[in-house]
Amino acid sequence: MDDIVKQAMAKWPNVPHCYGWLALDARGNWRMRDDHAQRHALPGDKLANAALIGFIARNYQRDERGCWYFQNGPQRVYVNLETTPFVARTDPVHGFVLHTGAPLEHVAAAFITEAGELILQAGDIVAQLDDRDVAQVLGTVEAAGEPLGDEALLAWLEGGALATPATLKVSGSCVPLQRTDRDAVADRFGFRKVPTPAG
Repeated sequence: MDDIVKQAMAKWPNVPHCYGWLALDARGNWRMRDDHAQRHALPGDKLANAALIGFIARNYQRDERGCWYFQNGPQRVYVNLETTPFVARTDPVHGFVLHTGAPLEHVAAAFITEAGELILQAGDIVAQLDDRDVAQVLGTVEAAGEPLGDEALLAWLEGGALATPATLKVSGSCVPLQRTDRDAVADRFGFRKVPTPAG
């Protein structure tokens, strides 16, 4: 957390929290949602200012309820999540990089939804892979050390069985790949997609 943020929190400890004004989309873009966007359920305007994006990323965290926010001076600005709290992209150096710019290291498990969305878990970090990188990464899915192939993968996603568990290659290692229901992802990983005031 930035020092200037810590100082503002100490100076003004009781500033009301902000809800609905900031969102993170499925490609890792921060979106500002004004009154019009909120009223009409629009995604909002994509932020482009590098300094602002960096400030949000450095001060992005979760509360005890599993709601994600960024600490904007003394105020918590809660974030509506289109998918997961983090979005990952492939990276030639690190394997995967989060939308915050941090490398996604030590991936321990991977999950795939019925819609083909790929979710990576590394400790407390849960990140959905940017859809533009999914086809490339799914090409590394194996079963019993052999490529699974598109037809077998689709049959498995539709509920079929595999003779041996599926794995995903990540940084030279194979991690377990499990199916998960997209509607159950938030509960499974303990986060809230649309934070609301504690009541």
